[in-house]
Amino acid sequence: GKDAEERFKEISEAYAVLSDDEKRRQYDMFGHAGIGQRYSYEDIFRGADFGDIFRDLGFDFGFDDIFEHFFGRGYGRQREHRRRGADLRYDVTITLRDAYEGKTVELEIPRTEKCDNCNGTGAKPGTSPKTCSQCHGTGQVQRTQRTAFGVFTQITVCPRCNGRGTIIETPCPVCKGKGVVQRTRVMEVKIPKGVEEGSHLRLTGAGEAGENGGEPGDLYVVVHIEEDERFKRRGADLYTKKRISFPQAALGTTVKVETLDGTARLKLPPGVESGDVFKLRGKGMPRLRGGYGDLFVEIMVETPKKLSRKAKKLIEQLAEELNSTE
Repeated sequence: GKDAEERFKEISEAYAVLSDDEKRRQYDMFGHAGIGQRYSYEDIFRGADFGDIFRDLGFDFGFDDIFEHFFGRGYGRQREHRRRGADLRYDVTITLRDAYEGKTVELEIPRTEKCDNCNGTGAKPGTSPKTCSQCHGTGQVQRTQRTAFGVFTQITVCPRCNGRGTIIETPCPVCKGKGVVQRTRVMEVKIPKGVEEGSHLRLTGAGEAGENGGEPGDLYVVVHIEEDERFKRRGADLYTKKRISFPQAALGTTVKVETLDGTARLKLPPGVESGDVFKLRGKGMPRLRGGYGDLFVEIMVETPKKLSRKAKKLIEQLAEELNSTE
């Protein structure tokens, strides 16, 4: 009745205030009058989880059911029982070269799909689901409960039809009345060039089938990239090392540097030392939005470990010459 409704509103308002730190501080300072002057009813109830009110008080029904009881919205109506299918995840590993060029991969995805034999109804072809005699097709049953706050009508899922509103008397022989079957689907997925480690590719509608006509879920392909012995990657840039001889370092030279799409020529000035880094512009990874990163080449000057007598004598002569010019 009216008294129960007013008491419910008072309890709801108190909970909304006490569950919000700012509103509670205002209440402690100014009392109920301060809250009423500072906040409208819309402000008071904004953000409050009214399911918590009833859970905290020990009830197993939700705010929507109480709201419908007080205000008469949807009392006894049939609710929508469509359920979206689950999302799926598939991990795929490719090489750095694949990530550079882009690649189409073939995946075998085990998933739940709509039964073609019954078109997802779960009923044997030629038959149809029957209206549930317990809930009369609403998918819900009502139960009256007396509490300290009054009499409430609780609306719960029908236990006979599990909220479907229908009963399958003659199940489909293929899906056994489930409306879905397990299949392994072969799919081609195009991995774009420039993709990075851990990237998620979303294929809309390629996940599990929905229930009762619900939309299918999505398929998320997670891309992993193998370590490459030649290159290290940082974003769109690549890093590599190039070994050169002592004479090349001293005299300067032009060397060939391996890239992901072949080779490139790098001109080195005289006097190069180990650890010097040179940049080959545009020889890195492609960027998803266009363009390419750079390839950074670190020079490593090799010192010969074994020398012939002639080579040793020449180096000694070089050392004398260098010392004389200092």
